[in-house]
Amino acid sequence: MAGGRSRAAGQGAARDTGVAERDEGVVEGVTGDGPRTDPGSEVTLRPQSLMLTFLGNFVLGGDVCVYSGSIIEVFGRTGVGEHATRSTLTRMVGRGLLQRRREGRRMYFGLTDRAAAILRDGEHRIWKQGAVNDDWDGTWTLLAFSLPESSQRQRHDLRSQLTWAGFGPLIGGLWIAPGHADVTAITADGRLGRHVKVFRSTADPATDIPRMVHETWDLATPAAGYAAFRDRWSAFADGRDTSDVDELAVKLRLLTEWLQIVRADPHLPIQHLPADWPAAAAEDVFRRADARVDAASRALAEELLETVPLRG
Repeated sequence: MAGGRSRAAGQGAARDTGVAERDEGVVEGVTGDGPRTDPGSEVTLRPQSLMLTFLGNFVLGGDVCVYSGSIIEVFGRTGVGEHATRSTLTRMVGRGLLQRRREGRRMYFGLTDRAAAILRDGEHRIWKQGAVNDDWDGTWTLLAFSLPESSQRQRHDLRSQLTWAGFGPLIGGLWIAPGHADVTAITADGRLGRHVKVFRSTADPATDIPRMVHETWDLATPAAGYAAFRDRWSAFADGRDTSDVDELAVKLRLLTEWLQIVRADPHLPIQHLPADWPAAAAEDVFRRADARVDAASRALAEELLETVPLRG
């Protein structure tokens, strides 16, 4: 496909991990040539978060590299300027998330294996796992760790990974998550694995699980996030917002915002959450809003993105 234009397949989005968080700039609504009124444009989104969403939806699974000029063109539609886009690409290369490939005078960017793994995890979070945990089997994953106070960086990294995996601090160095939480990345980490012990268990009937849930996890933040998302996108999802929109820009903002909200949710069993937990209503809005722009956004991406094969 060298010299041609094509769409890289891949439905999904990426989690905004610690290695991909420290952007030097943010998009406060937009940072382009003027104010935009597209749905979601009032929300602050980091260029690297948008980039991960872009890669997860239009590059993951395609085994291609994308011309930097076409990436800049796509990001201009969201209000992110050329300098911010180029800086984001450079930082992601430095963090091992992207690889460069030169063709003549043009520079192309493709995913590394590390980035693909992160993006597939985000894809699973959004499209397969969903926002509501309604099939919990009553088991818990317990992870105990002991790190010296001098290992502050390792402690921070471990706690970040545990939080992303849905764990909450039960007591001291003992963290807990519902179900069979995936801790493979932690136990396989040469720096952290030898400091942790993992168990699967069920609670004694005497345990007040609803109380434990409220004491262990922050429920207010994800609840507020879901409710705000529902209110912000409902008119668009319902078709009541009939203004002209840039479907590709809306797709990127919609998925990026949704993933940030899902990332803040420990995905606790629905039976141990408040009766008015807003995740299901918000997810319904998300899926209907996405359905409005998905086909058009992919057609635009196919038209705009110039790619070459990732290898060979």
